[in-house]
Amino acid sequence: MSDRKDFLLEIGTEEIPARFLPPALKQMRALAAEAMVSKTLDYQQIDIYATPRRLTLIVKGLVTRQLDSKTEIKGPALKSAYDADGAPTKALLGFCKGHGLEPDSLRQKEISGNIYLFADKEIAGQPTVSVLPELVNNFLSKIHFPKPMRWGYQEMRFARPLRWLVVLFGNEVVEMEIADVKADRISRGHRTLGSQQIIIDNADSYLQKLAENFVICDQQQRRQIIWQQINDVAASVGGRVEDDQELLSEVVFLVEYPTALVGSFDKKYLEIPQELVITPMREHQRYFPVYDQSGKLLPLFITVRNGDDRFLKTVTAGNEKVLRARLSDAEFFWHEDLAADLEANVEKLSSVVFHEKIGTLRQKVTRIGKLASLIATKLDYDKEDSLRTQRAALLAKADLVSNVVYEFPELQGIIGEYYALAADEDKFVAQAIREHYMPRFAGDQLPQSRPGIAVSLADKLDSLCCFFAIGMQPTGSQDPYALRRAAAGCTQIIIKNRLYISLQEIFEFAYQLLQQDVPSIGIEECSGNLLEFFRQRVENFLDEEQVAYDTINAVTAKFGDNILDVLCRVEALRAYRLQPGFAPLMAGFTRAANLLRSAKSDQLSADIDDQLLKEEAEKQLYKQLLLVEANVRNAIEQKDYLSVLNHIGELTPFIDKFFNDVMVLTEDLALRNNRVALLKRIVALSADFGDLTKIVI
Repeated sequence: MSDRKDFLLEIGTEEIPARFLPPALKQMRALAAEAMVSKTLDYQQIDIYATPRRLTLIVKGLVTRQLDSKTEIKGPALKSAYDADGAPTKALLGFCKGHGLEPDSLRQKEISGNIYLFADKEIAGQPTVSVLPELVNNFLSKIHFPKPMRWGYQEMRFARPLRWLVVLFGNEVVEMEIADVKADRISRGHRTLGSQQIIIDNADSYLQKLAENFVICDQQQRRQIIWQQINDVAASVGGRVEDDQELLSEVVFLVEYPTALVGSFDKKYLEIPQELVITPMREHQRYFPVYDQSGKLLPLFITVRNGDDRFLKTVTAGNEKVLRARLSDAEFFWHEDLAADLEANVEKLSSVVFHEKIGTLRQKVTRIGKLASLIATKLDYDKEDSLRTQRAALLAKADLVSNVVYEFPELQGIIGEYYALAADEDKFVAQAIREHYMPRFAGDQLPQSRPGIAVSLADKLDSLCCFFAIGMQPTGSQDPYALRRAAAGCTQIIIKNRLYISLQEIFEFAYQLLQQDVPSIGIEECSGNLLEFFRQRVENFLDEEQVAYDTINAVTAKFGDNILDVLCRVEALRAYRLQPGFAPLMAGFTRAANLLRSAKSDQLSADIDDQLLKEEAEKQLYKQLLLVEANVRNAIEQKDYLSVLNHIGELTPFIDKFFNDVMVLTEDLALRNNRVALLKRIVALSADFGDLTKIVI
């Protein structure tokens, strides 16, 4: 008989929301592996599957018995284990009896100054089948779902109510139950096409038995089938479908047996904005839009039914009917909104609360306008772009009170551009209205127009200042107002466009505006907190750009308030690291920094008495240091950071000779302090650049 068998666990449920399943699969794999290790159960492979109606775990090559193990058992303290005559006390005898031990087999061990008796106890491994019920219940209880349910009189919480349970170890059913559902070998096929009494013999036959009953249990296989079907159907009507992995992932977990089909809608709906057609299709109905080879939207859509190819005409007609109603609403809202005055919508924002502690959206629009104008001034916009910026800032939120955005919130900004163009606004103003929300997510496009850049920065920075001012900055994983995304967006915009701008100036101006709207608001520590918040975002950005961690640490040690300045210093340091003089300079800098730490130089002056320079090496170093300090100051003023590093590098031979010829930590206190001061001045050369001592060589 083999000492390994396959373990199968299938949890049958009511339909689980598609978005719950990908994270549940990850958790299930990790928790199952952790549970196996904790129970000393060796295995060869874990496979995890999911459909809308089931979560499945298959453990290949699971041992039939736990490994034997040893455990350390703590007994009574030595002083209470024996009486005055050296005889075992009741405490010791009770401990030994309870564990089947003899007093002579115990050993002593000190813990926090006290001596205790301990025993090493062999624990024989149990049959795996006896361990599995507890193991399964434990790890299932740890799976987190966004909105778990309770049902009936059960205490258990799960994504959806349990309906059946298959638990097999080899060919045998494991006797157990979860939430009053007893384990069996009976699974269920597709809700309408498959048998509801599928006998599962073992894990090897599981996937095939389900496939015979219209359930493709392997989500990766379903994904491949769905994508192939979608592309084949699109090609059959002379169209194509754009790659949309997010929508595809959702559809994968909406069906158990996929069949793609194509439907159509009235061409008249192509006359309204393309996004207004695609959004109901994609976001509401989970349909894939179809385009011609030139990228033009066609009056077609592709959807995936949960079933076979029977009665496809009926299914297609039903989907077309639903979409027709959606598009009819979208068309109606579009024309209703076009009849409204876009600028008049701005005043309607006075009745829309941005946040109860901060005020209305109308107040925010005013602040954005003033901030955007400040940014335009700092970035030397010409008069035309400045006027466009002011106009875009005024109209940026006007579409929030439109019918379309009320029905389709995803289109805010996007539909605003269309409304602005329909109202004969400048095309760059309209473009900025769309762009001011960019980037909406990681990897999204950044604003391209100058007005769009200014308004996007103003909108995000206003939100950051507002929420930091009321003490609602992100903590841990909590970020309900997407402030990390806002700061990351500002960082990307500034770096990609190489904008030289002071964050501190903007923060101070933003807080003045905020105090006009909310006079009682406190802002004393907000600028410092925001700069630290941005420092973290800049470090994240540089890390994603594959900048070495020690380069990041060295440069951001001197963050300041100018993100582009940080980038310029990073670029200079990366370039200097490629030069042959880099390693020798860092060796000298590191040695100097280590000596300063040894000398506890924090309390010592950096003033140098040239009369105490006795050795020729220290005299030469001091003379060269004075020249380099002047050159470094000039290069810092010019923001020529590569020159800063090159000038500092000129000290390398003098530093090396100094360390070879001079005893720094001499017994003569005056000489010692003077030499320490010399090293402090050398290390301080990089203070306005960063902290070169953080470089690892």
